[in-house]
Amino acid sequence: MKKILLAIFTLTILVCATANAQKGGVLRGNIFDKNTGEPMIFSTVVLQGTTIGTTSDVDGFFSIGNIPVGSYTLVVSSIGYDSTAIKVTIKEGGINSQRVMLTASSIQLGTVEISSRREQARSDVSISKVTVTANQIRSLPGTGGQADIAQYLPVLPGIISTGDQGGQIYIRGGSPIQNRILLDGMTIFNPFHSIGFYSVFETETIKTVDVLTAGFNAEYGGRVSAVVDLKTREGNKKRIAGLVSANPFQAKAVLEGPLKKFQEGSGSTSFLFTAKHSYINETSPLLYSYAVDTTFYPTSDAGLSEKDRKRLPFSFTDFYGKLSFLTNNGSKLNLFGFNFNDDVNYIGVAKLGWQNVGGGANFTLIPPNSNLVIGGTVAYSDYSIELQEAGEQPRSSGISNYNVKLDFTYFGLRNEIKYGFEVIGLDTKFKFRNFVGNTISQNDNTTELGAFIKYKARYGDFIFEPSLRFQLYASQGTSNLEPRLGLKYNVTDGFRLKAAGGFYSQNLISSVSELDVVNLFVGFLTGPEEQVTKPNSTESAPHRLQKAFHAVVGTEIDLSKNVELNVEPYFKNFTQLIQINRNKLSPTDPNFVTEKGKAYGIDLTLRYETKKLYLWSTYSLAYVDRNDGEQNYPTIFDRRHNVNLLGTYKFGEKLEWEAALRWNMGSGFPFTQTQGFYGNINFNDGLNTDPLTTNGELGIVLDGKRNGGRLPYYHRLDGSLKRVFKFGKYTSLEVVASATNMYNRENIFYFDRVRNKRINQLPIMPSLGVTFIF
Repeated sequence: MKKILLAIFTLTILVCATANAQKGGVLRGNIFDKNTGEPMIFSTVVLQGTTIGTTSDVDGFFSIGNIPVGSYTLVVSSIGYDSTAIKVTIKEGGINSQRVMLTASSIQLGTVEISSRREQARSDVSISKVTVTANQIRSLPGTGGQADIAQYLPVLPGIISTGDQGGQIYIRGGSPIQNRILLDGMTIFNPFHSIGFYSVFETETIKTVDVLTAGFNAEYGGRVSAVVDLKTREGNKKRIAGLVSANPFQAKAVLEGPLKKFQEGSGSTSFLFTAKHSYINETSPLLYSYAVDTTFYPTSDAGLSEKDRKRLPFSFTDFYGKLSFLTNNGSKLNLFGFNFNDDVNYIGVAKLGWQNVGGGANFTLIPPNSNLVIGGTVAYSDYSIELQEAGEQPRSSGISNYNVKLDFTYFGLRNEIKYGFEVIGLDTKFKFRNFVGNTISQNDNTTELGAFIKYKARYGDFIFEPSLRFQLYASQGTSNLEPRLGLKYNVTDGFRLKAAGGFYSQNLISSVSELDVVNLFVGFLTGPEEQVTKPNSTESAPHRLQKAFHAVVGTEIDLSKNVELNVEPYFKNFTQLIQINRNKLSPTDPNFVTEKGKAYGIDLTLRYETKKLYLWSTYSLAYVDRNDGEQNYPTIFDRRHNVNLLGTYKFGEKLEWEAALRWNMGSGFPFTQTQGFYGNINFNDGLNTDPLTTNGELGIVLDGKRNGGRLPYYHRLDGSLKRVFKFGKYTSLEVVASATNMYNRENIFYFDRVRNKRINQLPIMPSLGVTFIF
């Protein structure tokens, strides 16, 4: 029956697609900022006097097919730019290509001011999807005066961070391994640094970040919870530009410019290079010594200086480079490479380091005589991590990854079809020794193949987007068909209903347990090739994959010209999750265990935006449960209530001042309570061990009810004040005073049971940062 339903679903997509065979002509083009050569994203494209129109994509590209033959006036609009009108003629079977240059202006030409974001909302399903730009990230009062996507993500609905130090990102009930992070089409493993304020991504390079928290279409696969798709911009196409920046946390530099200048009617070649390095491990003894928990260090170590005891142990260095080639018809090729490094050094206690090196290419090909746009990505990366703890065997992990993706998009009048395939190769190396000395290791090579087809059509006020993905997991010897569906109904111009759902699967497993409050060691394994059993059972599981089902409904309401409300209830059913068996007591015990889980709740977002004032507020009510076959329990990231308030205000004669505040409040995370303690004697000398005289380690007796307690509520206020000094058309100086945890709230991170000590998250941390832009 399931195969019959899938066949009907696939046939429906193909029938819908072929029913819109090419008639009339095609109008397509690229929209650029005339001054900088930057692509104009989400610009509005309309044929005057008709209902025919669209919006440009993140590359400034647009395409409309099946346009009736005739002469039209093409009107292109974007907020803050002069509208442009162009006479175009559409011929039967012909393709009319345009290169549109928009000029920045404080005056909007035309009788109606069109919000590109709202036009995008009316024309896309966009459920459980938030598109973030670099400007929005910069609006955040960032730590050290430098906002980062790692700080911005927890502001979004349904996203939780567990801490400042080694904290992880959890998206609507999914743990980090269940979220796919993409950089220019390439999967990035462990994208967040050990000090949780910063990611490997440089804000100044970001074009857009699509955050898909549930119900995403078949274009994405290989994960069962969420996707964060980050795209970087090209370098400046007109002039050499860049910036240098420094604050107590880090220093960074950006350099960009043309190798071949952008001109109307011709292509261009540009470069973009960024570098950043943290200094918090050097500045903290002087500025933030009060933020360091010195009790981690042994008191008897005479070789450890007082300065080292007061040092925050985190450091990182990131490099990213990009070379972009653009042709006169909008086809482009990007070559990119990166080297990301992270180190944590608790001197004499533990030392951790990881590195991620890689590179690749992505391209968009726009054939001159075809209404088909071809895109692709070819990339390779190598990630390795090692943790050495005093007196313990080292833990290590590595994963090499290549991916090749090719997709094809056909544009109709009010519909489009996109299809493609993806090949992913994984080479994993992992070694872990648990508390009783049993070792779990893996050296594996595997391949994943994915193919998808997505159809999108607009019928009046109704948007219909069915899609289907096929996943083949070579190491598992199995495949999975994953139908998905997205719907939207524009009830009025300011009121929209939407829904989405689908099936998802993945093979990749993380070494980080969902039971860990903090774990800096993030290793990766492919799914088990051995047979796995159902939760707490000897009965074989029907497969060795992790699988989930999503269902989301929602509404978008434009309460006024400047106010938007979004409400989304959601449900995720994780039908099988797989983890390392950390409690493996003998070599014959299985290496992996399974469990099930559910995540459900509701997210509300209210947004207000004018030229000077930007307000953003979210509230999330969430439930995240797991079932290991013994009991149903909440996960450590099950935050019942979460509130985010963000405000940015620009003021001054030339709006040279900007003040920003962000407040976050969340209910306490669950934890398993302590019942008692005992002396744990390891009997290393066998029968010669005397339990009466041997000093055993402290053993802990935990409550039988897992995660039955709740930590106190969390809340924190961050703020910043920025002043911009203009020296010329392109030259300026930004000075930012900021403070993290402004009222110095003592937010608990976790409780160290062995030392009987409460560990708090970071206290108030004021800073002053300077950025020179040229």
